[in-house]
Amino acid sequence: MDYEIIQSIPVKFDAQQLSHQLHISPGSEEFFEFQRLIDTANQIAQPKALYRVGFIDSKTTDSVIVDGVVLKSRILRINLETANRVFIFLATCGSELEHWSNSINDLLAKYWADMIKETALYRAMQVVMDRINEQYEAGKTSTMSPGSLPDFPLPAQREVFRLLDNMYQQINVQITDSFLMIPNKTVSGILFPTEETFRSCQLCKRPNCPNRSTPYDPSLFKQKYKKVKTSFY
Repeated sequence: MDYEIIQSIPVKFDAQQLSHQLHISPGSEEFFEFQRLIDTANQIAQPKALYRVGFIDSKTTDSVIVDGVVLKSRILRINLETANRVFIFLATCGSELEHWSNSINDLLAKYWADMIKETALYRAMQVVMDRINEQYEAGKTSTMSPGSLPDFPLPAQREVFRLLDNMYQQINVQITDSFLMIPNKTVSGILFPTEETFRSCQLCKRPNCPNRSTPYDPSLFKQKYKKVKTSFY
């Protein structure tokens, strides 16, 4: 299996932009403390990513089998109705930022560092998506990640990591017994071709989610993903 490992992804944190998002007043004492964090992060940040192509062996009513690994999710299965391949990916802010943030004791500074790490993760995600599109001409795609929906719960992380073999160790990512990832700003998932844009947020009822990318659509599940009961006479 061919893997693409992307090491040391370039990233530049903008103190002005991030401070605005964090509601830190320019010229304040807090801003200068934040600027010091930004300066350090710019020196050490090395976001990373990993991906590979997976081919679909077969599909059942509520699962899809990719290279011998069963991914149980009716929503994923329906999203892959016309697909014959997927891309398994892993993107991370990097162990360098993780170790640095763990050394910070001040709670406010730790929160700021977490936001810096999240920015690095977004950059890694952007690069891996662009690389897949450039190399494979993937066209319009969507993603699903373990834990994003009850239908594709966090324990599905185990199967995603099986599809990545041990290559995730090459970018210093670990998975815990509870299926969380270290660094904490790391995302794994399945990227797939799609005609209609899909985001897990469309099916998520969680209110006031800070990471929501699109509104909840209460009719989508019933229209597309709900099982239809069949009566036999």
